[in-house]
Amino acid sequence: MPLPAQHPRPRWWTELMLIGFVYAAYSAGRLLARGDVATAVDHGLAILRAEKALLLNAEHPLNRLFTDTPVIGIPADFAYATLHYLVTPAILVWLFRRRPARYRAARTWLMLSTLLGLIGFTLMPTCPPRLLDATHGFVDTMAQYSSYGWWGGEASAPRGLGSMTNQYAAMPSLHVGWALWCGVMLWQHGRTPLMKALGVAYPLLTTLVVMGTANHYFLDAVAGAAVMGVGALLAPGAMRLADRLEARFGRRTAAVTAPVVGGGCETSAGERIPGQRTSSEGADDSTQAAAR
Repeated sequence: MPLPAQHPRPRWWTELMLIGFVYAAYSAGRLLARGDVATAVDHGLAILRAEKALLLNAEHPLNRLFTDTPVIGIPADFAYATLHYLVTPAILVWLFRRRPARYRAARTWLMLSTLLGLIGFTLMPTCPPRLLDATHGFVDTMAQYSSYGWWGGEASAPRGLGSMTNQYAAMPSLHVGWALWCGVMLWQHGRTPLMKALGVAYPLLTTLVVMGTANHYFLDAVAGAAVMGVGALLAPGAMRLADRLEARFGRRTAAVTAPVVGGGCETSAGERIPGQRTSSEGADDSTQAAAR
């Protein structure tokens, strides 16, 4: 992504407030973007039929693997419930501290893509595989292994707080979208082979996890990646717009002149304030007046 003109390093408290505001708006909007359950189920079944027609239905074998193999399914549930809350903020902090010249573009890309995902939740409420009728062959691994974690049978929400999340916001998968953003950041700005390898592995692992736990379809993951692509295309324009607004309002602020301290009086050499001279100059003037 092309970089904008050089900017001073952002202040951490303003960045924290901005990110907190966007995430709160995203969470509230995601919760409010509740469509009709029947419509969400229809969308989920339509995605499943499309995947079967395209031979892309990898969710069933992965879900059976996670269901039949606790040593895989339990860590996958923990990964689904925690990593996007930990890895994404950690990489933001890392960029802010170690790559400040790249931080603004990366943050703008992430925020725009997140808001685009919210539009997707609103326009296309989608039932995840785990909430389809059992005849479709999916098992909710989060419910199956809930005794090992803090979640219940309502995705990754803590027990008793299922009403605080929209379980029909499966399209697009921002678990995958955020993981892709993290991977790109690690690949572009990591300086070791390990960091670049993690940049490749993390989004791939996240894609397998969201499908194996029956929280997303493969096409949800594709849509999550597409949302990030659109966000990357829009981010430079958004930054240019922000720069123009900053320059415009900055000029208005600069145009306000400070009041004249001396009330219009000018100081002469040796004066500290208008109309007042040093004592030595005052003595010289008195001597000259006496001589005259």
